[in-house]
Amino acid sequence: MQKQVKIGTISVGARPFVFIGGPCVIEGRDITLRIAERLRVITSDRAIPFIFKSSYDKANRTSISSFRGPGIEKGLKILAEVREKLDVPVLTDVHSTEEAAIAATVVDVLQVPALLSRQTDLLVACGKTGKPVNIKKGQFLAPHDMKHAIEKVESTGNSRIMVTERGTYFGYNNLVNDFRALSIMKEFGYPVIFDATHSVQKPGGLFARSGGEREFVFPLARASVAVGVDGIFMEVHFDPLKALCDGPNSVSLDDLPHILETLKRIEAAL
Repeated sequence: MQKQVKIGTISVGARPFVFIGGPCVIEGRDITLRIAERLRVITSDRAIPFIFKSSYDKANRTSISSFRGPGIEKGLKILAEVREKLDVPVLTDVHSTEEAAIAATVVDVLQVPALLSRQTDLLVACGKTGKPVNIKKGQFLAPHDMKHAIEKVESTGNSRIMVTERGTYFGYNNLVNDFRALSIMKEFGYPVIFDATHSVQKPGGLFARSGGEREFVFPLARASVAVGVDGIFMEVHFDPLKALCDGPNSVSLDDLPHILETLKRIEAAL
């Protein structure tokens, strides 16, 4: 039987699907608040549960010169302001056991990045906070491998777990999606999220930074909702071409209403 994960008033694993979205990295207070406000309006108007996502630090950028974000102290202050001013739950990445404990005092959901999804100490530390934990499936993992990541969080007594599919390495600088993975991970009993934007990323594909194929976000999102995922994850921006992180695979806020309306119609048809 599938569990539901309560995040404030939201039940992830119920219907309709939850939307997790925001800019890849916090680019500043004002733009973060403006994006969050726009997302809150778009999702509220369409009765879609919404969790805001952005990272205070992107610790796995391609180049040493890539923008990483404001850091944990300033970043968490901005996320706290989003949470309080807009009354929406917030999610962010954590990269170490120390960060997990600090971030848990501010955010509603801790996210384990895909590249850290085998890190036992990090998974256990996230579990011990008692906060919901979203584990992104590593690009190098088979879907059945995620059972072990789940068990590491469960070992702390925390069963507030979600798992996210974000593509699998296919040669160099390329990701593909095996939609069997969504059904396989569903068998673990926890909500499954589909990350539609990172799934079209080209890791390191532009040599000093990652590329992406934004045109495939919408078709992959449609397919995942047809499979029956519990949530859709997207990185969004006012102007993806100017985004400081993951612009090539981010979605324009102007395109999002149509995307979400279509996804709702697909879900209603299931």
